[in-house]
Amino acid sequence: MVSVVSDHVRSATVRRFLGMVMALLLAACGQGGTAVVEVPADPAVVQTDAGSVRGAVADDHRYFAGIPYAAAPVGPLRWQPPQPMPGWDGLRDATRPGPRCIQDVSTDVDGRPTSEDCLTLNVWTPPPSGELRPVMVWIHGGGFTNGSGDIYDARALAGRGEIVVVTLNYRLGALGFLAHPALGDGPAVGNYGLADQQAALRWVRDNIAEFGGDPQKVTIAGESAGGMAVCDHLVAPGSAGLFRAAIIQSGPCQAQYGLPAARDASLRYAADAGCADAVTAAQCLRALPPDRLDHAVFYDRIGTEQLSGPVTGTPTLPVDPLTALAEGRGARVPVLIGTTADEFNLFTALQYVRGRPIDAAHYLELLTEAFGGHAGMVAQRYAPERFGGSVPLAYSAAATDGVFSCVADRVADALADRQPVYAYEFDDPHAPAPEPLRAAPFPIGAGHSLELRYLFDVGGAPPLSAQQQRLSEQMIDYWSEFVTTGSPDSDWPRLGDAGERLVLHPGGNRVVTTFAERHQCPFWAALG
Repeated sequence: MVSVVSDHVRSATVRRFLGMVMALLLAACGQGGTAVVEVPADPAVVQTDAGSVRGAVADDHRYFAGIPYAAAPVGPLRWQPPQPMPGWDGLRDATRPGPRCIQDVSTDVDGRPTSEDCLTLNVWTPPPSGELRPVMVWIHGGGFTNGSGDIYDARALAGRGEIVVVTLNYRLGALGFLAHPALGDGPAVGNYGLADQQAALRWVRDNIAEFGGDPQKVTIAGESAGGMAVCDHLVAPGSAGLFRAAIIQSGPCQAQYGLPAARDASLRYAADAGCADAVTAAQCLRALPPDRLDHAVFYDRIGTEQLSGPVTGTPTLPVDPLTALAEGRGARVPVLIGTTADEFNLFTALQYVRGRPIDAAHYLELLTEAFGGHAGMVAQRYAPERFGGSVPLAYSAAATDGVFSCVADRVADALADRQPVYAYEFDDPHAPAPEPLRAAPFPIGAGHSLELRYLFDVGGAPPLSAQQQRLSEQMIDYWSEFVTTGSPDSDWPRLGDAGERLVLHPGGNRVVTTFAERHQCPFWAALG
């Protein structure tokens, strides 16, 4: 992350900014131009509706971290909708991110501090100028049990000078998505984390202009669980009007849980936490220390991986997004949607390094865990013999197609009849993967989340090659252009009846129309 620059560097940067501003003002006056946006005298200081913050300034971007967008959801505010942040006096330090939200300890490998007081966001901006810039609000992934906004270093996106990027934290696991009946049936029941995201979007609407962002030009974006959340916002009543475009990256948008099943899972969770008595359950749960709530309440799974997450049949999310989108009830905004070519290879590698056997003797067990009663048909369709005898690759291909690729195809087709849709597949077979996963005896390929290295500085893997760096620059340009105009590039066709998708590859991008056939989507559609 960006460190605080020295006073000397900041002063020099301020002088450059002021000189640029004066040139813009003189040009506008001399040419009879339109009014320009006022540029701050000190670009490190911004006034929000709750108080002033001081961030960090570099030559090509500014960074403001750990800004609260809602009150701390602690004590009586635990399992309540997010409340407005109380104001503060003086200048709040915004040079370091706030703590991560409470994480599921069974899968947390980060190790950095966590806290229940975690509803903060980070803002990356280009240097101040005389115009408001479009905004991308990034929702992190992590199965709704892990993750944080600050690991997505957006200096490359902001440093191009075209867009403002906001990354955010939201409540996770049980604190974010518990649907226990004793907690009532209020507006955020089962969806406190999703309501947090809506509160962050309202903060952007009300404050982002002070950071040089245009509140009328907001794009929501996310990957994995974050992509699933974007699907939710497309149909959630409380999200209407808070964005004008959406980006869905590898979102398992089918993995929603209905309220009755979520309540049953929440009752079991509370009983395990020692709060089984229905009369005292709410008081008992709210009295538990945070470290008693750092195991997630699991609602669904994608293949072998469990996740928490939003609950449908609730005020925040009345209908699951796949149903609503198929019926034309989603927001009519441009959508950029895509997957990686080898999504599930990463999860299979995770299972391998955790010691789970991925072999012929356990193949049907793995498929049953992922696909239930359809396991036999999937085993025939994805026989290891068709994948060089490799059970890991056969299983990964089945889960890639059934859990990610064909779900994205279904969502894209449902949207494309009513609004602009631009579809892609990230297909770098040598995308850098984190070191532990490279121990797997099969290629990770273009695995789940590996495209993020090409948009953000997320660390944890070898550097990009020269070809991969060129692809990274192309992708940053595509995403920035989509956030700016609602279309990624004139060479990227809008999705139509032919199923046009752009394949992102370091050896050269290309348009294909065979995505559905290659991922066997007719087979998955027939399974229902």
